[in-house]
Amino acid sequence: MIPNFLKDAEFFGRRGSTMSVEIYERLRVNPKFQELVVTRGRFAWTLTFIVLTLFYGFVLAVAYFPAVMGKPVSEGSMLTVGVAVELSLFIFFWLLSALYVRRANSEFDALTQEVIKQARKEDK
Repeated sequence: MIPNFLKDAEFFGRRGSTMSVEIYERLRVNPKFQELVVTRGRFAWTLTFIVLTLFYGFVLAVAYFPAVMGKPVSEGSMLTVGVAVELSLFIFFWLLSALYVRRANSEFDALTQEVIKQARKEDK
């Protein structure tokens, strides 16, 4: 099955034509494409594991240690430990998203362009 984004002729800079099965097969067996898939997948799964572990860890902490999570951060403060931790997690998750976008826009896009360039070169 060919992914839709690879069927798009404009993706390869050719208007009015579709990607052939031969080009798709060349892309699929291209070592750079395989490197891209493995690297991006490993990075995405690592970030997913980090986010889910921290998120569900927080949920479990609230469930099993409500007294700790309900304590004020400092004497006389209205901010509780639970809210402070949750806000920290929220900021951390945004930073992880920014990290993914940064790496996607630099490393992953560069690899994608190399694969496309090689596919165009081989097609001529």
